[in-house]
Amino acid sequence: MSLGPNSRRTPKNVARSAPPMGGARTSAMIASLDAEGRATKPAPFGHALAELAQTRDDIVGLSADLSKYTDLHVFAKAHPDKFYQMGMAEQVLISAAAGLAKEGFTPFATTYAVFAARRAYDFIAMAIAEDNLPVKICCALPGLTTGYGPSHQSTEDIAIMRGMPGLTVLDPCDATEIDQATRAIADHPGPVYMRLLRGQVPDVLGEYGYQFKLGKAQMIRDGGDVLFVSTGLMTMRALDAAARLQKDGVEAGVLHVPTIKPLDEDTIAEACGKTGRLVVTAENHSINGGLGEAVAGTLMRRGLRPAFAQVALPDEWLDAGALPTLHDQYGLSVDAVVKRVKGLL
Repeated sequence: MSLGPNSRRTPKNVARSAPPMGGARTSAMIASLDAEGRATKPAPFGHALAELAQTRDDIVGLSADLSKYTDLHVFAKAHPDKFYQMGMAEQVLISAAAGLAKEGFTPFATTYAVFAARRAYDFIAMAIAEDNLPVKICCALPGLTTGYGPSHQSTEDIAIMRGMPGLTVLDPCDATEIDQATRAIADHPGPVYMRLLRGQVPDVLGEYGYQFKLGKAQMIRDGGDVLFVSTGLMTMRALDAAARLQKDGVEAGVLHVPTIKPLDEDTIAEACGKTGRLVVTAENHSINGGLGEAVAGTLMRRGLRPAFAQVALPDEWLDAGALPTLHDQYGLSVDAVVKRVKGLL
């Protein structure tokens, strides 16, 4: 049975807390990411889905007793007749979503990423993906976005979901992209696994006139010395790191890859094929099986051999503690990314 927000084991390894730093804050279980001086939007997933349901009778939302912690509570309040509370049972959640899809609905099933990827995998594979049903599995607390330890830190979900045939896998960056991606996947005819940031979510890509396109990578900024190939919240960090590096005379580009599967191999190969610059993949995920290895495989198959490095979480169970401390410890903070790139150069 799933653990509720106030019920879980005490973590064995607790990172020592440091004073809060710009870039992340946490109340452990209900983690939000923000940035000092940066605009944010509340619950972009919940608001986008609620707006969609105003004009689409097929849209329904399901939760495994976590609607407040996935922002689905916004949808539930606006459309109580389209909301299904399935209790703390992820297999039941997925099975119910599959049944609704077979009856012509477009279900959005929400829970924590660890619970979908680890506990409900077989149900997603057999009840949803094999039949190519239009179920959208939208999951909060991806990667290292909570300080509550391994039971809630979903560091390997992309690796797990990438291997499932027919499943589209997304890792949106910010509030703008979560809003746009939610609307886009509602029109996608097949199953989708999408990571979510929740609460007050930074609004970054809107500054660049960004428009999400399912299955497409996009160059947010270009630079001749370094190319970040990033996804999810690490695109925010890559953009901040690029600005910091520019002050030191290092020109860094950022290629944002929100769709991990199917991967936009052509755009990635074209961008990485420019000679003379270091390619650094950046992801809020284990170094195994995520964006970094997907990009490396693409480059190998295309016969491209740029200088290459990965910014990712280590292949280990992570500590519990304050998010800013953990992001520094595991190399995801802007300071850590800048230091890593300078060391590589």
